[in-house]
Amino acid sequence: MSALTDRLNKVLDRLTSDELLSGKGLGNEIGFYIFDYPPEDELLVREHIAFLLEQLPKKRPGIRVKHVNLFEMVLAHLEERKLLDKALEQARKKGDEFLLKALEKPLHGTKLAPVFEKVCDIPNHDLFLVSGVGSVYPLLRTHTMLNNLHHVMQDKPLVMFFPGRYGGQSLRLFGKLKDDNYYRAFKLVA
Repeated sequence: MSALTDRLNKVLDRLTSDELLSGKGLGNEIGFYIFDYPPEDELLVREHIAFLLEQLPKKRPGIRVKHVNLFEMVLAHLEERKLLDKALEQARKKGDEFLLKALEKPLHGTKLAPVFEKVCDIPNHDLFLVSGVGSVYPLLRTHTMLNNLHHVMQDKPLVMFFPGRYGGQSLRLFGKLKDDNYYRAFKLVA
């Protein structure tokens, strides 16, 4: 059994634990968790998220889980604001760098936190699983999004599936791209 498979096998029990769901043992820290994994195992992790969404209500009846794919959320947001077609056209005409600059403000974490809050319907869910981190890069930076979610998540746990490494101090997307320091999340499983 691979190390990743061993870690994935621990996720369901961890997500359904009273400790995680109630925020016990966090020392007044916010309930943000990172499950980091090798980016080349993205498809395996996607399959496991689908498995988790199916198994969570069986293992913990009554649990209300919301899964948010950040890439899909960003696309829907751009489409809702009638920016998606314009953005794609700008990318074709002026290139990716121009597009990234043009979308920097509308996709900043401060602007997307309310979108995330609306999509999640936070009061009516107990647990939030977040994926699509690698797909949405470079449009959205993980640390910016997490920093802007602190005030909207209330006391609800959020688990981000992260294709890269999280050492408790910083995020390295794809194991290579260093994000700004982010130290307020806990590793979901070792």
